[in-house]
Amino acid sequence: MALAEPTRSYAAPNDEDALSGDWEAPFRGLIASAFANRDGSASREIGLQLELFHPPRSSERGATADRSSIRARLVMRNEVGNWVRSGISWSRLDYYSFAYSYEEGNGGRAEEQLRVLKELLWMSRIASRQAGYYSHNEQVVKLETINSRRLWDLLREACELGLPLMTSGKAALPVVVHPTPAVISVDVIRSDGDLALRPRAVIDGEQIPGPSCVLVGTPAHGVAWMSRSTTDSTGGTRICLAPFDSPVDDQLRELLDYERLHVPGYDEDRFLTEFFPVLRHRVALESSDGSVELPEPPPPTLVLSVGHLQGDRAELTWAWDIPGAGGTGLYEGAFDPYGRGQDQVAKFAIVESVTDTVESVPELFETTPFGERLLDNTVLEGFSYVRFSTDLLPTLSETPGVRVDQLGTAPHYRELLGAPTVSLGESGTSDNDWFDLTVTVDVEGEQVPFAELFIALAEGQSHLILPSGSFFSLDREELRQLGQLIAEARSLEDSSGDSVRLSRFQASFWEDLQRLGVVTAQAGRWEASVKALAGATPRTDHSVPKGLHGTLRPYQVAGFNWLAFLYELDLGGILADDMGLGKTLQALALICHTRESGLSQDPYLVVAPTSVVGNWASECNKFAPGLAVAAISETSARRGTPIKTVAARVDVVVTSYSLFRIDYDDYATVSWAGLFLDEAQFVKNRNSQAFQRAKMLPAPFKVAMTGTPFENNLMELWSLLSITAPGLFRSPERFAEYYRAPIEKKSDTERLDQLRRRVRPLMLRRTKDEVVKDLPDKQEQVLELELNPRHKKLYQTYLQRERQKVLGLLGDLQKHRFEIFRSLTLLRQASLDCSLVDAKHNKVPSTKLDALMELLGDIVEDGHRVLVFSQFTRFLDLARKRIESAGIDYCYLDGHTLKRDRVITKFRKGTAPVFLISLKAGGFGLNLTEADYCIILDPWWNPATEAQAVDRIHRIGQTKKVMVYRLVAKDTIEEKVMALKAKKEALFSNVMDGGAFESAALTVADIRELLS
Repeated sequence: MALAEPTRSYAAPNDEDALSGDWEAPFRGLIASAFANRDGSASREIGLQLELFHPPRSSERGATADRSSIRARLVMRNEVGNWVRSGISWSRLDYYSFAYSYEEGNGGRAEEQLRVLKELLWMSRIASRQAGYYSHNEQVVKLETINSRRLWDLLREACELGLPLMTSGKAALPVVVHPTPAVISVDVIRSDGDLALRPRAVIDGEQIPGPSCVLVGTPAHGVAWMSRSTTDSTGGTRICLAPFDSPVDDQLRELLDYERLHVPGYDEDRFLTEFFPVLRHRVALESSDGSVELPEPPPPTLVLSVGHLQGDRAELTWAWDIPGAGGTGLYEGAFDPYGRGQDQVAKFAIVESVTDTVESVPELFETTPFGERLLDNTVLEGFSYVRFSTDLLPTLSETPGVRVDQLGTAPHYRELLGAPTVSLGESGTSDNDWFDLTVTVDVEGEQVPFAELFIALAEGQSHLILPSGSFFSLDREELRQLGQLIAEARSLEDSSGDSVRLSRFQASFWEDLQRLGVVTAQAGRWEASVKALAGATPRTDHSVPKGLHGTLRPYQVAGFNWLAFLYELDLGGILADDMGLGKTLQALALICHTRESGLSQDPYLVVAPTSVVGNWASECNKFAPGLAVAAISETSARRGTPIKTVAARVDVVVTSYSLFRIDYDDYATVSWAGLFLDEAQFVKNRNSQAFQRAKMLPAPFKVAMTGTPFENNLMELWSLLSITAPGLFRSPERFAEYYRAPIEKKSDTERLDQLRRRVRPLMLRRTKDEVVKDLPDKQEQVLELELNPRHKKLYQTYLQRERQKVLGLLGDLQKHRFEIFRSLTLLRQASLDCSLVDAKHNKVPSTKLDALMELLGDIVEDGHRVLVFSQFTRFLDLARKRIESAGIDYCYLDGHTLKRDRVITKFRKGTAPVFLISLKAGGFGLNLTEADYCIILDPWWNPATEAQAVDRIHRIGQTKKVMVYRLVAKDTIEEKVMALKAKKEALFSNVMDGGAFESAALTVADIRELLS
């Protein structure tokens, strides 16, 4: 190894040198630095010097008074080629740096040699700490203190790397590291009528007397000794090292302390019968001169002790019974009667010869890097104990070489092969919407405790053991599915014991039970109730009511009949048709039907966003002129007329969510025929007042109408179902635990399919692609815009500032949500126009507005009409000013617009080619098929929001091809928003149609991605 030392300095050449043509001078420094380390020193070779130390021997026992030692020192070759100890030590090794040696034979392996030495030093330090001491002045490393077998890998690696290992003294000889393991042997010979026993270590045929051995580690894992060289002409001695094939414990170490042991002749028989059998299993025995005939001992017996315990349990212990071992003859645990690590191999082979127990009773074994290993002590319980008692124990008892000792009596087990029968019975409840059903299970005439069966199925057990000792297999698909059904029902409701609580809204449970084929009897009332909802009884297809003016498409007729079916059963539901498919028309068809058929004369209440109230009234007057409609636009206090008085004179009352919330007590006094919640995403938050009021309103029939039954997470769907089908999922916490967490966090497709089955009877959803074949094409295009250089520079300044702030707040997203979204909004505004962030930047060109005006010029010139959407009204105002300057006629609508109906009518009936609309104020409830172009100025990560805007024009009644442009500023947060939106777009189709579910709510990871 090359060790750094100070380099010789070279004088810089003077002018005379240069003139005299000293061409070598400029290269001397380069050559010196090529072989110098970063500290400016040249390389020197290092080696490892070993020496053995034997303390004085005790005259009484032949044992050493102190422990023998093998010591390793670092040495360095000096300038004349001798190995010296000066200038180098273990304690300074951490501070040395080594350069690649340019000497012959090193091969550039100095760094690897240094790594080996440092690892050896650290192993020594660990051993010192374990012994309770540590010295900072390390001159030697005592190898005998190192307990890790890794030592042998390091020594072999040092040899392979060419690191010199040598003995001390002037005539240093190489140290030999044997690859072959050493074994402990005892030579038994006859001497003067006595037996002489000579302990020794044997390596590659060389025999080393015990006292000459220096043992390494505790228990010893290797040995060192002095051996006379046969190849060296001086006849010197060298140091040899070798690992042991198996650990040498303190008892064997003590045996090696003796040069020779004498057994008197009169004790020979006792030695051969009592001690020899045990000794044979610990060391190798031989008689080198053949003077003693060593007997072959009888094989040990494998003893299995079985303690039968209460509750289908047993404790197992494995041991060896060794003949002539003295005392009990039982040796457990680490004792190795077969020698050199074969104890476990022998146990495993015996047990495996009986049966394929690794497969049948795997609990008896553990897996190791070298294969299966039989556990010395095991507790078996449940069906593992049954398998052991019925299959393995009887065979082991008859196996030669095995003895079974049993404490207690094993139960008698019997397998039941018949199929289980499950019955449901009604236990009664005072709630007509709920049924407590008892569950009983029978197998070959034996009653099975249902609670135990349910627990066994939930835990995935393979068999169920009955108190009688009978057992049967649970590996039946129908039982597994039954367990999942019961688990779902109990997770969603408070059920215990042998009963389960189900609602008449849970029709899909009935269908699942029917498919199982394992249930033989059901509760009558519940069966009759859910059969109707599940479609087991024929539904009546009603004709379109005469009072409805307008032609219903086939899917709209089906939707009307679905609503009528739910109404007749006093059930609610979610009409989740895609936006623009005429949900209002289907609702009006139901209202006309119930009026004409005399099913109810009570009025209906429609709650809708403020911007849609007027549209509902006009749609009602257009398609159902026979219905009297009252549109409520003021609170009761300002209007002066109670809702009850208004409702008594009309068939339909239409109000806004805000007025419904404010005057709820007034609305609650009316006997309503039903409640329609239009754009029902307004009540998706179960903590909101609007949700609470809609849920509490005493109406027998409630329908949520929305193309987006949830936008961010499954709890929004729970909210709508809680209003329209209150008996389906009563507890939000249980719903979140059973459905939301597995689906959103773990993408549990099986749980997602289960949720779809539960919801499907109470939800109707059709998409435009499925039902409207004559709807014109819709072409969407993303226009990526390169920001003006001044604009881009300002945006990057804002980005760096806001990114640093937001990333520091993400540790608690809920606490800092408002600040985080304020920063994200600021970046979105900076992507549009920097003056939205700070008015002083009003001279910075806005790329978005320039692109908008270029698009509008072409669209208007070609005679088309266009809707322009933005979420920022201040940006819409900037766009309006640019449009005015261009002399283009336009209409404008945002949340502050007065008499919005007039503005909408002006656009629909007028000729203004451009309609500027705030996304929040006009993103839903409008039918603007007069336009065929749509421009979205700023993208948002919720795809439903943009889809609502586009569907103002791409809906029934549209006859022209629809063009949609999304303007996206490159290298801004808008690009990230688009990527995130694409990631969220599968939300509805996943839940309604199939595939893995992914939550649309913004997560910490999403926000980090937006700022990346």
